[in-house]
Amino acid sequence: MIADIVVLVHLAVMFFITAGLPLIYVGRALHWAWVRNRWWRLVHLGAITFVAAESLAGVVCPLTLWEDVLRGRQSSQGFIERWVDWILFYDFPTWMFTLAYAVFAALVALTWFLVPPAKRSGSS
Repeated sequence: MIADIVVLVHLAVMFFITAGLPLIYVGRALHWAWVRNRWWRLVHLGAITFVAAESLAGVVCPLTLWEDVLRGRQSSQGFIERWVDWILFYDFPTWMFTLAYAVFAALVALTWFLVPPAKRSGSS
């Protein structure tokens, strides 16, 4: 049961990261103020930066490790690799995921400048 909770948390983080970027652009077009919230944007940028950095360093995500330990298994695949493989039955090489994470992180960082977060209230 705890392993299932870890998977749900992992999925929530994955959706937050992946859906966050297009939502920023949609929100800009629709004038949604929350997509310019500085804290939300910092957490979003930090999350994808963490994922890209751990992948570039060859480190397996801690959530994947926790799930594996809780299920009594050991795997060299990352969370997304495992689910893409399961869903598509296609084994992409790890370097493709690392490249995708790094490119996505660069896009999120670029978005910081293209759709800047709101300035803090009370700051000059």
